[in-house]
This record gives sequence, C-alpha cells and structure tokens, in this order.
Amino acid sequence: MTSTRRTIALHGAIALALAGAVFVSLFLAAKAEANNDKTYFTVTAGALEFATAPALPVLTGVTLNGEAQTTHTNMTNFKVKDARGTGVGWHVSVSGRATVGTTVSEKFKEYCESASVCGANAAERYVTGGKELEANSLTLNSTGATFSPNDANVPTYTAECLAGCTVDTPEGSPHKVVSAAANKGMGKYETVFNNAEPHGLMLATPMNLATLPNANEVYRVDVVWTLATLP
Repeated sequence: MTSTRRTIALHGAIALALAGAVFVSLFLAAKAEANNDKTYFTVTAGALEFATAPALPVLTGVTLNGEAQTTHTNMTNFKVKDARGTGVGWHVSVSGRATVGTTVSEKFKEYCESASVCGANAAERYVTGGKELEANSLTLNSTGATFSPNDANVPTYTAECLAGCTVDTPEGSPHKVVSAAANKGMGKYETVFNNAEPHGLMLATPMNLATLPNANEVYRVDVVWTLATLP
C-alpha cells in the first residue's frame, strides 16, 4: 500500500511538473511573439509645371461681309501639376509677347506661314509694315468651365476671365486665367472649358478687315502663358 501511494504521488508530481513546464513554455512563447516595431517614410518635393501646356488652336477663318464680326473657336484645355507639397498656391496668366522685329508680334499681324517666300515677303516672318489688328482682339471667356478632377480642392477661374479677358493684351498687362488659393490645386488638375458660344475664344474683327495679298499669308499673334507661384 505504501509503495502504491508512493507511485501515485510520484505520478502526480511528474504530471504537475509536466503541466508546469507546458505552462512556462506557453508563457515564454507568448512573450516571444510580442515584438515592438516601427517604420517611416520621407517626402521629396516635386515641381510646379504644366503637365499639358496651353496651346491655342488655329482660329476659325473670317468671311468678310462688310460688317464688324466676332468668330468663335473652341478653347483647348491645359493641365497644371503642383507637386511641391507646400500648398502656397499658383496661377496661370496670359498676354501677348513683346514684339521683336519680324519674328514675334504682340498683335495679330500679316505673317508668311510658309517655309518659302510669300510673294516678296520672307518665309516664316511677319511682314514689315504689314496689315494688323488692334491689340485685345481675341477674348477668352471661361464662364461655365470646370476642372478634372472636380473635387473640393480645385483651383478657380478668375473673375476677369469669367467676364471675358483678352489673350493678346500687351505683355506688361497679363490676365490671370486660373488661380489656386492656399492649399488648393495641389496635385494635377486639367481645365475643361465650356465652348458653347459665346464662351471659349471669340475673335473680334472690324468691318474694314483687309484680305492678305499673297498665298500662305495669315494674321498671326504670339502669346505667352505663365505658370507662377502664389494665387
């Protein structure tokens, strides 16, 4: 009997020891799975730039009728990318380029749009003393225009161009077309112009508009689109 009791007690002790060992093993294993960790990332600023630069289309031709006319052309869209991450805002403005000899004109002026001469006029040059329009003949009206994407952080079309702003204004008096306020316009936004007449581009020509004497001559103007920081 005493031997049996000793055997039972031994078995109990062994079982208890095994249970304790299992408990300790599980406890240690559970503690080994808890491991504090961390990660992080850095940010490198990009640029403020045109993702798709503004590019005026060829304007609708004018058929003379003895009266002053306005002719409509659809305005092309452009895209601005602001990857600076600063949220300071930006704006896009437009004006004529200051006249430079026969290569650049801030007004619509007679131009030889050919790789060869136009009569006695040099190829790919404005005609000295040639026919021209007054400044501020081409108007951009952005009423009804939107942006893509059209979210809560879009830039805005300026009031002056909602009312109609001239594209061929003198270089010293540019017109703001689009403006992004602080913390707006971050990312990439494309203009979506409303081109239902009289919106989009409207060219005003006088009743005494002259035809051009040579083949391949056109009325042409040079403009500059400027993307600059701040609204």
